[in-house]
Amino acid sequence: MNLAVVILAAGLGTRMKSATPKVLHQVAGRSMLSWVQTTAKELGAERMITVLGPESEHLEVAGEVVVQRERRGTGHAVQISAPHLEGFEGWVLVLYGDTALIRPETLRDMLTAGEQAGADLMVTGFEPQDPAKYGRLVVEKGALKAIVEFKDADEDQRALGLCNGGLMALRAPRSLPLLDRLSDDNAAGELYLTDMVELVNADGGTCLVHSVPEEEVKGVNTRQELAEVEALMQARLRRQHMLAGVTLQDPSTVYFSYDTEIGQDTVLEPHQVFGPGVKIGSNVTIKASCHFEKAQVADHAVLGPFARLRPGTIVEAGAKIGNFVETKNAHLAEGAKVNHLSYVGDATVGEGANVGAGTITCNYDGFNKHQTEIGAGAFIGSNTALVAPIRIGDGAIVGAGSTLTKDVPDQDLALTRAKPQQISGGAARLRKKLSKS
Repeated sequence: MNLAVVILAAGLGTRMKSATPKVLHQVAGRSMLSWVQTTAKELGAERMITVLGPESEHLEVAGEVVVQRERRGTGHAVQISAPHLEGFEGWVLVLYGDTALIRPETLRDMLTAGEQAGADLMVTGFEPQDPAKYGRLVVEKGALKAIVEFKDADEDQRALGLCNGGLMALRAPRSLPLLDRLSDDNAAGELYLTDMVELVNADGGTCLVHSVPEEEVKGVNTRQELAEVEALMQARLRRQHMLAGVTLQDPSTVYFSYDTEIGQDTVLEPHQVFGPGVKIGSNVTIKASCHFEKAQVADHAVLGPFARLRPGTIVEAGAKIGNFVETKNAHLAEGAKVNHLSYVGDATVGEGANVGAGTITCNYDGFNKHQTEIGAGAFIGSNTALVAPIRIGDGAIVGAGSTLTKDVPDQDLALTRAKPQQISGGAARLRKKLSKS
């Protein structure tokens, strides 16, 4: 079926208490608006129109943009989008920019149901445990007759358990011309999209309800609601990864991004955070309390505990990054080891090389970043500073406690040592002197 999507994203979101437009606040590493736009793309929408407020018209978004300079309600937002759909013959799906949890499958099922039933308008409905102050859907003989806001509902209508999920699909040829009949004769002086139900019915059309899970139509108006949506999204992502063959020892402590990729039989111990752009292979062991951003890890690697892999990190098969190690723009070849208390930045570590505890690649001189190259099979002793740019050759050994500023050829031994001094009885004399001061 032909499909166009209109995304309503012009709300000010004043209750968020933020200078950032509400729909740009992130859920699982992606803005809520991006979640909705991605859903529209997955549905195969031919046209996508996003309605923004004047303060957001500079934003780069997919598809077409319509600016709602006067905020006169949801009906008005769709009304000013209609000229962009002139001559369109399919369904127009109206979504909200803050409903990040809506699934493409759910919307596809709604459109299919509407198509099969010959409906002219479809509305999402849900039955919450606590209907609270949601608008109610009035259904008679299977057809939707009206959407009644809670404040306008009588006692019988408030007793109805079926609530308005907000999302709507309009069959363009029949429904779009009726947008011009919307009236602002109400307390708010706005054009309500919900009034389309009565207009379509009055025009002899058919309106139906498609039931959806409550969480999928949950919007966001406050920081608390944003946290609630984040929790629901994380629960969904955890479930997806576990169903795909990943072990989460304590699922509630693992946080994924929208694009996290993890292979089968990888084990995640508690307390992990995956930022965007992370790809983990199969049979990887990730010990507790690690943090990842834009990093790639191949099969059979071992990471953590307390490792931080920053952008540009590539860990090849069987390599190890241990506790309290930070990497950035670093490439660890197969079997390389950086087991503890080290910083490896702007560096390559060759196959089978071993980087000892407390090693630092000194990559930044205050102006520019410089590269460190550690060759295959090299051994870097503990508490070593490698001042980049520098190359440690294949099979070279660097003695513990060294600070190196020059390249080390293959198979060479390099070390720096200050001349030791030992003063007989000096400790006692120093204590005596300091105790009198």
